[in-house]
Amino acid sequence: MDFNLNEDQQAFAETAYQFAMTELAPNAARWDQEHIFPKDVIKQAGELGFCGLYTPEEAGGLGLSRLDSSIIFEQLSMGCTATTAMLTIHNMQRG
Repeated sequence: MDFNLNEDQQAFAETAYQFAMTELAPNAARWDQEHIFPKDVIKQAGELGFCGLYTPEEAGGLGLSRLDSSIIFEQLSMGCTATTAMLTIHNMQRG
């Protein structure tokens, strides 16, 4: 059994990690301390497709599997677990 990520999974992971490090990590502590719901950052995540991971492509989503989505969530959580939790809950609407 091959446990290596395929090219698409590697690309998803890298995109999510970069987003986590540039948009989430620098702000996470302040958002928690000040009770901020980062709507603008959630919108940016949506523009990357992170708000429609399970939604079929023909409906505007990425149509990913649970495994592919988990790879993305794992990387996002390295930046902010609270915001990632919000994104996972949003993605539960389809699936």
